[in-house]
Amino acid sequence: MRDLIDLTVSFFRIGVFGFGGGPSMIPLIEAEVVGLREWMTQEEFLTAFAFGNALPGPIATKLAGYVGYQVAGPLGALVGLLALSVPTIVAMIALGGLYLRYRDLPAVAAFLKGVRPVVIALLFLVVWQFVPSALGTPPQWLANAGLWVVAIASFVLSIQLGVHPAVLIVAGGVVGVAFFR
Repeated sequence: MRDLIDLTVSFFRIGVFGFGGGPSMIPLIEAEVVGLREWMTQEEFLTAFAFGNALPGPIATKLAGYVGYQVAGPLGALVGLLALSVPTIVAMIALGGLYLRYRDLPAVAAFLKGVRPVVIALLFLVVWQFVPSALGTPPQWLANAGLWVVAIASFVLSIQLGVHPAVLIVAGGVVGVAFFR
């Protein structure tokens, strides 16, 4: 029962403070799951993140379900998903109408303008924290040059050619099986 309460508190907190959608919630989830609760190691979290990205749907909900399942089984998965989603659902219902009514006010526009760079910073934080687990620490970078090629090629293909993320994920998995066993 204690695990279900902890899952509820953790994912509810993430749902309340997770401005900007799924990707911006990743640092919040990581802080709760790896840092505060120690339900996973950084390496396990990166694996769950990579696995979640290979599946359809929002990453935050997939992580909530995955972590919840790992901590407390199927009921834990349900609790994690609900605790993460309910704050957003309530906020959208309660604040959606207010936003539509007042979105043209300078204070509302200024607030959102201030939130956007924070979301970008949080996304960069995710990258910064995952680089050592995914590509190695700086002394290992040369030895892991192939992984860097995959990462850079994926970025370029995404930006320059608009290759769909799902295609990149599958291709990365195929490259991993073929070259990184």
